[in-house]
Amino acid sequence: MTGIPTATISRLVTYLRILEGLETQDVPRTSSTDLAERAGVTAFQVRKDLAYFGRFGTRGMGYTVPVLKRELLRVLGLNQTWNVVIVGVGRLGQAIANYPGASDYQFQYVGLFDVNPNLIGTGVRGLTVRHTDELRDFVGGTRVDMGFLAVPPERAQDAAQSLADAGVRGILNFAPVVIQPRTVERSGLQEIGDEWRGVIVENVDFLAGMKRLAFYILNPDLSSAEPEDTDE
Repeated sequence: MTGIPTATISRLVTYLRILEGLETQDVPRTSSTDLAERAGVTAFQVRKDLAYFGRFGTRGMGYTVPVLKRELLRVLGLNQTWNVVIVGVGRLGQAIANYPGASDYQFQYVGLFDVNPNLIGTGVRGLTVRHTDELRDFVGGTRVDMGFLAVPPERAQDAAQSLADAGVRGILNFAPVVIQPRTVERSGLQEIGDEWRGVIVENVDFLAGMKRLAFYILNPDLSSAEPEDTDE
């Protein structure tokens, strides 16, 4: 499945959240216009986003809320269990581990890792914190789909490398730094290391969000402009 803009995937997550709210309110049907108003986009954009993945509605009748919700869960891969480890079990890591909503979407924490001797051996939500040196062996014996990084910025690159070396294919990075895949030289050219092939990194940068928010508070007219959707 290629040619789908990243912004479209982000909007699917928003549509899913809206549908869950509608289902809670026992609203049986919705429309592209209604979804658009709630999501802050256009009805055309809603239809375009959904059209990448199939036809889910009926002309003149809109969408059946439970059906569209089920299809979006399938498209986003949220109808299967994802095993997650957290590297960095300080305040942020523990807050993530204790967040109650993850299990609602089939995200299951299976391992916690840190280098702080005061944390190793302690328990969080029924899991024992292990030393990060044990990560590779742990992944060798347990299926791990994603790793969450909640480490200080100066440790983020090494922690990400440990996850890639262990064979974890998805990394959610909460540290305010850009993760760089390790490169190797082959035939005089720099290439991404084999352990990084197929690894997806998503960055969650709170400070970047606050900086954008500060800009838009000072420039409120710009915040109302709908971002251009490209196929990049």
